[in-house]
Amino acid sequence: MIPIDHTLGYLRETMSNYDDEEFGRQIYKKLVSQHYKNEKEFVEKLGEEETDYLNSVLKEELKYARQAQDEKRLKELNEVYERLTP
Repeated sequence: MIPIDHTLGYLRETMSNYDDEEFGRQIYKKLVSQHYKNEKEFVEKLGEEETDYLNSVLKEELKYARQAQDEKRLKELNEVYERLTP
């Protein structure tokens, strides 16, 4: 079994909460069905609409992590968010 990058593990957990939405489901399926070395490689494989969707999801998730003072989650999800924004 190939170990998953910790950052992508947090993202996969987060996206499992959005599998009732089309792009959420698409992104989640990518995370569970393919292996990515890191968040950079994953983000490079996203389409424009998926990137826009994930960007909006992560803005909310980062806000929630700050309010919950979950520094580990905040750090890991921010790794992906930074890759999405130019």
